[in-house]
Amino acid sequence: MAGQIPQRFIDDLLARVDVVELVGERVQLKKAGRNHAGLCPFHQEKTPSFTVSADKQFYHCFGCGAHGNALRFLMEYDNLPFPEAVEQLASRLGLEVPREGADDPRAQARERKRKEGVNLLELSASFFRERLKMPEGQAARHYLAERGLSPEIQAAFGIGYAPDEWESLKRHLSVREIPEALQIEYGLLVHREESGRTYDRFRDRVMFPIRDVRGRTIAFGGRVLGDAKPKYLNSPETPVFHKGRELYGLFEARQANTRLERLVIVEGYMDVVALAQFGIRNAVATLGTSTSEDHLSRLFRMVDEVVFCFDGDRAGRQAASRALEVVLPLMIDGRQARFLFLPEGDDPDTLVRREGAEAFVDRITCASPLSEFLFDLAARGRDLARIEDRERYASQVLAATGKLPDGLLKSMMLNELSRRTGVERSRFEALMSRSDIGVGAPVEVEATSAPLKPSSVTGAGAGPQHDRMPLGLVARILQLLLHEPILVERLPETEDWYPEGDPDVPLCREVVRLLRAGRYRSGQVLLAHFHGSDQGQRLAVLVRREMLIPRAARAQELDGLVEHFRRHQRRPSCQERVDALLAKQRSGERLSPEERQRLMTLLAELGS
Repeated sequence: MAGQIPQRFIDDLLARVDVVELVGERVQLKKAGRNHAGLCPFHQEKTPSFTVSADKQFYHCFGCGAHGNALRFLMEYDNLPFPEAVEQLASRLGLEVPREGADDPRAQARERKRKEGVNLLELSASFFRERLKMPEGQAARHYLAERGLSPEIQAAFGIGYAPDEWESLKRHLSVREIPEALQIEYGLLVHREESGRTYDRFRDRVMFPIRDVRGRTIAFGGRVLGDAKPKYLNSPETPVFHKGRELYGLFEARQANTRLERLVIVEGYMDVVALAQFGIRNAVATLGTSTSEDHLSRLFRMVDEVVFCFDGDRAGRQAASRALEVVLPLMIDGRQARFLFLPEGDDPDTLVRREGAEAFVDRITCASPLSEFLFDLAARGRDLARIEDRERYASQVLAATGKLPDGLLKSMMLNELSRRTGVERSRFEALMSRSDIGVGAPVEVEATSAPLKPSSVTGAGAGPQHDRMPLGLVARILQLLLHEPILVERLPETEDWYPEGDPDVPLCREVVRLLRAGRYRSGQVLLAHFHGSDQGQRLAVLVRREMLIPRAARAQELDGLVEHFRRHQRRPSCQERVDALLAKQRSGERLSPEERQRLMTLLAELGS
C-alpha cells in the first residue's frame, strides 16, 4: 500500500459506519433491550451470546470472547487484512482512502499497479465467461454438460473457456491498453526469453476463476480439453495470489451458507463444483499444494469441523498422514478433524454422481475422527501382540499426541493410549516431559512415509486466536493449592498481597480460609465442598488444566507469585481488567450480568 492510512480518517470512518447495520448484513440480529443479539458467527452455538451495542458501536461474544468495532468485525468475518477492511468500509460510504506519505512516486506506482492487476484479472474472467457462450466454446459446453453441471452452477462459480489460440486473451487485453508486462506479472501471459515472444498461458481449457473471500478474482485454474499437459494448470504466484494461503470454493461456500458448521477439503476444482451441483455446498480445494497450517487456521476461524477427503490408495493415505501432522497443533478443545477415504478409483466427482448426495453426505458424517485415524495409522502393518511392535505403536501415537495443544483431547488421547497398551498414563506423561529426547518414532503410513516431528516439553505451540487464554496469576495460585494444599502454609497471614480487580480473588480467599481451618487437606475434598456452585465449576476447570510445574518447583512458584503481587500492587489497568474477565469467561464460567456490563464498558473504553 502507498503510505499509511491516517488515524483521523479511521476515526471518522468508524464514527460514520453503523456496526449494527454492518453486522446485521451477515448475522441475524434481534433487538435485546438497548443492544442487539444473535448467534455468534465466530463459533458454533445454539443459544445466542453475541451482542452488538449501537450506543458503544461495539460487538462482543460472551461465549468465545470475540469483540471489537466495525473494522475488527470485517477483518475477522471476511478474513481481511486491515488496509482492505478500511477500503471496504470506505467504499460503503463512497469515500476514497487517503494515504500519509502517498507523495512517494514509487509507492504511488506500486499502488497503481496493484489496482491495475486486480482489474486485469476481472477483465480476464469476464473474457473467459463470454468465450464459453460463443461457437468456439462448444466443446467446453459439451464437456460441462457431460459432467452434469447446470448453467446455474456454472454461473455461481464463474466458469469460462480459454480459446484454443496462442494470443486470444493477449489481443483482448491489448485493445484495452493493458501492458504486456502486467499481464506477465499476473500470470496471464508466458514470456519466452530466448525468442522474446509472449503468448496466452491458458489455451483450450475450461477456466475456473479463483476468488478471495471478497469474491474478487485473484487467479485461475484451467482444465485442458484436449491431450495437452498438464491436465490441470494454475496461475503462478503473483502479488495477489499465494497458493499456500488460498482455497478454491471458499467464497462460494460462504455465499451459499453463512452458517457453515463443517468444511470438506477435496483435491480439485471439479470435485468442488460437482459436489455443489448435488447440493453439497461446503467443499473447498487446495491449489496444487498440500494442506497448510495457513489453510487450516483460516478454515477453523469459520467452522469447528474440517473433513479431509482422500483417495483410498497409498498416495491418498500418505497425503492424509501429512495432513494429520499439520492439523494436530491446531486441535484445541471444541474442534474436530475427520478423515474420509474414498473407494480406490473414485474421486468425489465420480462417487457423488454414482451414489447421490445423501450417500456422500453419510460418508462425510461417518468419516474417521482424528483420534481413530491416528490409532489406526500407527497400528497399520504391526502385530500388536508383539511387545516390540506395541512399543513402536505407543511411541508413534505419543509423538503425535505431544503435538496437540493442552486440553481435554490431549488428556483423553493419553487415557486411551494407556488403555490400549496397558502402560500407565503417568509413564507416558513422564516421557512427554523429557525435553532432552524425542518421544519415539513418528507416525507412518508405511515405513517410507513422511514422519511426524517429535513433540517438545509442552506439546505443540498455541493455536490461533480462539485458543484458551493463559491462566491468570491468581488462578495459578488456586491451581497450586488444589494440587498441593499444604502450600497454604507459605502464604502470608495478612491479605494485603491479593491483587485488585482479579475475578478469582474472592474464591482464592475462601479456599485459603478453608485450608487454614484444617478441615480440607486435599483438592478432592475441596471440590466436594464447592460442588454444585459456580465456584465449584471454576475449581473443576482449574483441576482439569494440566499442571506443567514440577512438584519440586511448586513452592518456589507460589512464593514468586506472592512476591510479584506485593511488588506490583496497584489498581489494574483497563486492559488488565478486560483480560481478567475474558480469562474467567473462556475458562468455562458464566459471567454475572454485572460482570458482563462491566466488560462491555471496558471494551468500549479500550476501543475509544
